Amino acid sequence: MDCRTLVLTDDSFDASVAGRGRVVLVDFHAPWCTPCRRLEAVLDELAAEFAGRATIAKIDVDANGDVVHRFGIENVPTLLLFIDGRIVEHCVGAVPRERLREMLDRHLS
Repeated sequence: MDCRTLVLTDDSFDASVAGRGRVVLVDFHAPWCTPCRRLEAVLDELAAEFAGRATIAKIDVDANGDVVHRFGIENVPTLLLFIDGRIVEHCVGAVPRERLREMLDRHLS
């Protein structure tokens, strides 16, 4: 995993996602999920590309039930885009890199 991809837990989630002007794309994933593993390289590339402008983060759904329950995550991978701690967009499944890039660009411009 790229060191630029932030790993979240139930304990670190709120502090990492909240904050004025903070743009955070969170990948809700599971280690056993094949589409999640394929998406990992895409997220690492986006973390490098958007460094300093947006945070790319991931949270393991099996190990962090509080956050998963709070956001009603039922499928993995699920990606939620937060701005100032609020969800502004979401998508489910192994989303192509271009779609994620466009989503980030749309909210950063």
